[in-house]
Amino acid sequence: MDAEPALRAPGPRRALRPRQRLGKYQIERRIAEGSFADVYRALDTVEGVRVALKIPQSHLVDAVLLDAFRREVRLAAKLDHPNVLPLKNAQFVDGRFVVAYPLGQGTLGDRLRHRIAPARRAVYAAQMIDAVAHAHARGVVHCDLKPENFILFDGDRLRLTDFGISKVSRRTIPVSGSGTVGYVAPEQAMGRTSLRSDVFSLGLVLWELFSRELPEWPFRWPWAGYDRLEREAHPAFVALLRRAMAVDPADRFSDARAMSFAFHRLVARGQVLPPRPAPRRRPRRKVPTDWRRLRQRQFVRLYGGALQLRGECGRCHGPVSEAMHACPWCGHAPARYRGETAQPERCGRCGRGRRPDWRYCAHCFGPGFRRVSGHRFSDHSYTERCSNPQCERRTLPPFASYCPWCRRRVRRFAVPGAGHRCARCGRGVHAEFWAFCPWCAKDQRRAAPVRRR
Repeated sequence: MDAEPALRAPGPRRALRPRQRLGKYQIERRIAEGSFADVYRALDTVEGVRVALKIPQSHLVDAVLLDAFRREVRLAAKLDHPNVLPLKNAQFVDGRFVVAYPLGQGTLGDRLRHRIAPARRAVYAAQMIDAVAHAHARGVVHCDLKPENFILFDGDRLRLTDFGISKVSRRTIPVSGSGTVGYVAPEQAMGRTSLRSDVFSLGLVLWELFSRELPEWPFRWPWAGYDRLEREAHPAFVALLRRAMAVDPADRFSDARAMSFAFHRLVARGQVLPPRPAPRRRPRRKVPTDWRRLRQRQFVRLYGGALQLRGECGRCHGPVSEAMHACPWCGHAPARYRGETAQPERCGRCGRGRRPDWRYCAHCFGPGFRRVSGHRFSDHSYTERCSNPQCERRTLPPFASYCPWCRRRVRRFAVPGAGHRCARCGRGVHAEFWAFCPWCAKDQRRAAPVRRR
């Protein structure tokens, strides 16, 4: 570590270059540029962590600026709070005064450019108020509260930083009108700063956080963004902000501690975010009295997944599957299937879905497809077997009437839960539920189905 160097005459401004070494720090890039100092992202080669280095600009370094930086370091060292940026190190390195801080993800000002959920805004507000209240409890007036001075870390944690123009409170502090234009209190702009000035600036930041607009002087009511704030905050919280942003300092909170007490009282009462509307009471579902609907609902609970009952009959609105050629409830047999399909393409003849590598439709005896993919698609649902020994695939999709590769007719296939077979096509039917065979449309009420052996 270098000793404090002798002051030299200010020279031209020279920024540090990437990969430049500064003691144990290796500069990576500049992340912020201020009026008196720049902030760099650097690698601490000893600890192996990345840090933020605040370094006075070389062409402005003089005794007054160095005294201001020493004061900032001493004030930051007095504060120990989860929402205040801690000081890692401060020393002269290679003739430069270097202040090292933990490296955050960005500033609140950067975060305000994106949408923030209401609950997260309330969390940010609590952390900012607590940070300023801690500083006021130690007698420190920040004097430059703005979104860019709140650093965001992992876990949505905000930390207050940049105590460069902070002062130790002695009721009212005669200082120059320092601060950031747009966020300073009226009396601070005229050179009379106090703890109430920080309360005003904090109220402005919170107003911008919730309304996404920053009020401007002369602060006539209603301020910019009030309509949106009414929708996004509770009336009690809006009243708290109005008191914090009162033009007359005597009408504000005495300091951020009093403001923190009032804010956490609103949190306990649930009066920060707007009240949630009463949940709409859903109308009580009427239990269908039609015995057919009851049987269909019972069937869907038992076999809806196994039979892939995704469609609906166009006549009786009963549940059907894509592979069925007729409605098992009313016998309606449309020429084309118009329901949902899980396949990427449709057959031009029957309207049912098909895979790109099928040569023929698995559900109708239509002509071969013109466009057939050369890629062989695998499907774990292919549980049936083709009876043609010359077939190239031998596996069939469930409930297929024809082999999609050799076009051989499938005589039988397994129907989950079916205890009978149709007397015409020999395929499984649920005689206790179905009035018609869904595979050949035969009326099951007139002919006794063949029981499965």
